Amino acid sequence: MAEKADVIVIGMGPGGEAAAAQLAQAGLSVVGIEKNLVGGECPYYGCIPTKMMVRAADTLAEARRVAFLAGTADVTADFGPVAERIRDEATDNWDDTVAVERFEKAGGRFVRGTARIAGPKTVSVDGREFEASRAIVVNTGTEPALPPIPGLAGAPFWTNRDAVAAKEAPESLIVLGGGPIGLELAQAFARFGTRVEVLEALDRLLPLEEPETSHLVEEVLTSEGIVVHTGTAAETVSHDGARFTVQAGGSLLTAERLLVATGRRSDLAALGLASIGVDTSARTLDTDPQLRIAEGVYAIGDITGHGAFTHMSMYQAGIAARHILGDTAAKAEYHAVPRVTFTDPEVGSVGLTEQQAREEGMTVATGISQIPDSARGWIHKAGNHGIIKLVADTDRGILVGATSAGPNGGEVLSMLTLAVHERTSLNRLREMIYAYPTFHRAIEDALRKLT
Repeated sequence: MAEKADVIVIGMGPGGEAAAAQLAQAGLSVVGIEKNLVGGECPYYGCIPTKMMVRAADTLAEARRVAFLAGTADVTADFGPVAERIRDEATDNWDDTVAVERFEKAGGRFVRGTARIAGPKTVSVDGREFEASRAIVVNTGTEPALPPIPGLAGAPFWTNRDAVAAKEAPESLIVLGGGPIGLELAQAFARFGTRVEVLEALDRLLPLEEPETSHLVEEVLTSEGIVVHTGTAAETVSHDGARFTVQAGGSLLTAERLLVATGRRSDLAALGLASIGVDTSARTLDTDPQLRIAEGVYAIGDITGHGAFTHMSMYQAGIAARHILGDTAAKAEYHAVPRVTFTDPEVGSVGLTEQQAREEGMTVATGISQIPDSARGWIHKAGNHGIIKLVADTDRGILVGATSAGPNGGEVLSMLTLAVHERTSLNRLREMIYAYPTFHRAIEDALRKLT
C-alpha cells in the first residue's frame, strides 16, 4: 500500500530542500527524497568548497602583489588549511546529518533512496511506494558529463567532486574544459603552485560570455603561467599508473592529474517521466511559468535549462512552493538571470550578450569601459584587470544585458541586475549619481560610450 503525503520532493539539492521546507512549515505533509547528500552539489562539491579554494588562492595572489604597492613579502603556498576548511566548515567531511535534521525539524519526512515517478501521483523509492495528493516536485540536478574520448573511461581522472576533496595541490594538472568550473579550479590550483594547462574545444574560453571577457580572462591566466589551448579538443587519454598523457592538436600533454570539466548532464529517462507523458529525449524539461511539466508535477533547478545555478534553483523553488500553496499569480521570469564566474578577474553577467540580443532582432548598442582607466581601477593598480560592457536595446531605451568583469565583479553586477530586471531607462541610469571613487562608477563611463 502506498504511503501518503501532500507533496513529494524528488532531489533535495538547494531548491528541493528549500521548497520542501517551505511547504512543510506551511503545514503540508512533505516527503523529501534524496539518493546522495541533502543540500546537493553546491555545499559539498560546488559553489561553497570551490569558492573556499578560490578565496585561499586569491590571498596568495594578493600577497604576491605587495611588491607593486607596499614593499616586499615572502609567500609560501600551503593547500592544507583550505583542504581542512572544506572538510570542517563546508562539508562536515561530506556528511549531511545536519541538513537532514534541519529538514526534519521543519516538519518534513526524509527518505534516502533512488526515486522514480510511477504515475501522475505516485513515486517509487527502492521498492517503496509514495502517493502525493497535491504535487510532486522534481529537483534532481545534474552530474558531470564525460566526453567520449578514447581512453578516458576507466582512467582515474578528476571531476569537480574529486578536486574539492584533494588534500594537496597536484604537481601538474590538465583541465579539459574552459568554462567556469574548469577555469576557477585551474587558477586556484595554479596559484598554489600547480603547473596547469587548459584545453577548450571551442575557439575561446568562457564561450557563453562576451568575447571581450574571454580574451581578458585568457590574458590574465596566461600571465599567471597557465597554458591555454583554445580550439583544441582532446583526442585520446592514457594513464600509466602515475601520469596522464593527453593527445590534442598534434601535441602530447602530460600531467599528474586530469580534471574533466566539460559540462553536466541529467538522466531524464531514469526519472520515469514518460509515465506522465513527458518527452525524456530532450536535454532539459520545459515548464510553464509556474514550473509545471504536467498537472501536479513541477520541475526546478538545473533540469529546467535556465542555468545550473543555486540561485536559480532557489528562485524556482519559491515560485513552485507558492503555487502549490495556492498563489496562482506566482510565475517565473528569466530576462535578468545573473551569473558569476569566480576567476580573478571575477566575471559577473546578467541578461543577454550582444550576440544573443542581435539574434533576437533588437536594435543593439554597446558600451565598454576599462576598469584600469577608472579612478578606482587606477588606484587599485595591481590586479585591476577588468571591463564593464553594457548591451542596450535602443528601440526601448533599456539595458538587456551587462557584464562586470574585474575586482569584485560579481558585487558590481548587483546594480546592473536590478537595472535589467526592472527595465530601467537608459536616461534614468545616466541621471543617477555614482559614488566616487568606486568600481561601479565605471558603469557611468560605459553608458556614455553606448553606440
